[in-house]
Amino acid sequence: MSARGLIIAAPRSGSGKTTLTLGLVAALAARGVKVRAVKSGPDYIDPAFHAAASGRPGLNLDSFAMPPALIDRLAGEAAEGAELVIVEASMGLFDGVSGTPGRTGAAADLAARLALPVVLVADISGQSQSAAAAVRGFATHDPNVRIAGVVLNKAASERHRGQASEAIAALGIPVLGSLPREAAVSLPERHLGLVQAEEHPDLATHFAALARFVADHVDLDALAALAAPMPVLPEVSSAGERLVGVIAPPGRRIALARDAAFSFIYEHMLAGWRRAGAEIVTFSPLADEVPPEDCDACWLPGGYPELHGARLAAAERFRSGMVRFAESRPVHGECGGYMVLGRSIEDAEGASHPMLGLLGHATSFAKRRLNLGYRRARLLAASPIGDAGAMLRGHEFHYATVIHRGEDAPLVELADGQGKAMGPAGSRRGHVSGSFFHVIAGDG
Repeated sequence: MSARGLIIAAPRSGSGKTTLTLGLVAALAARGVKVRAVKSGPDYIDPAFHAAASGRPGLNLDSFAMPPALIDRLAGEAAEGAELVIVEASMGLFDGVSGTPGRTGAAADLAARLALPVVLVADISGQSQSAAAAVRGFATHDPNVRIAGVVLNKAASERHRGQASEAIAALGIPVLGSLPREAAVSLPERHLGLVQAEEHPDLATHFAALARFVADHVDLDALAALAAPMPVLPEVSSAGERLVGVIAPPGRRIALARDAAFSFIYEHMLAGWRRAGAEIVTFSPLADEVPPEDCDACWLPGGYPELHGARLAAAERFRSGMVRFAESRPVHGECGGYMVLGRSIEDAEGASHPMLGLLGHATSFAKRRLNLGYRRARLLAASPIGDAGAMLRGHEFHYATVIHRGEDAPLVELADGQGKAMGPAGSRRGHVSGSFFHVIAGDG
């Protein structure tokens, strides 16, 4: 049976997309439905919750950062072995960067390219019949994007729900359910979003509660019936072949830092590296582990090292092992990994913790400043993320600031999502490189 798919979207952030998506995935999975959940846009935390709820790896599809051919291939792979593919949008349905049509980063791009219907989550707090006007606008904004149904959120009473439902149903768009105000099902958050799935104290119980909550208030059968067949997509590439757009593996055997401080790496990157023939071996800096000696490259992904500064500073085996590894083999750090490669991290309380010192910069979380957005990068020298001159697309999302630049040469020349120059960024020294820039794909 070929998979069917749909998109869960909303007019804006904070409307309840994640609550509905996780509850829906958990409820359907409990029924035995083979569900694959996907996140539209750059996000590490939601896909981890998707994976935990569905029992299948999380995945991102990003119309700005990924070449269209890579989106097609990944969507096809998501449909393999699944009965239903549920895509959770980021921000509002049409929110992205202005520029090339179809490559804005908005979930609407995926709806149009993959011909997937949209279920709109409408937060009706503070309004009732007026919600229909917003739904009408979304339904007519782009003829290539089809609003197939609506789920109301934050209904204050049965009367409130009825008024909004009747007005929306008059548009010919079915209202599939209504979620009441229910703070008990919310997930804990911190500065970069939700607390990570692996840190949740009782995720199975929480998913069971979410599944009951959504099943009690949403017509699951009617919602699933709106899903459309996933399009016929290119055949999956054979083993040993690189996925178009995915950067080449930095080595044949890659040591990957993986624990609560280092968890932000995209599933399509890991899958692409494995398909190209690379082996990935994980180790935990928080457990004072070292990159295995039989690896030929080391990757420190982003995460939350600023929450574990003292523990990382005390990890002497990790420190000496990284220094020894970097003497002869490439080491790359993204965002949090980049911070750990530097001289020190200042935590939120202002305490400074010594880090690896493989690069000369120092960072601070006490002097917080949000850096958020899509990025285009040109590599100024060869590194584990590509050859000199290579063009890449990705994003930044961090609050840390560089309080000491150091003397290292920059790694990349950055521009924002619309191509506006942002100047040099990152650092490189010997075999070591890093930056706050998270790479998603080659600029194809």
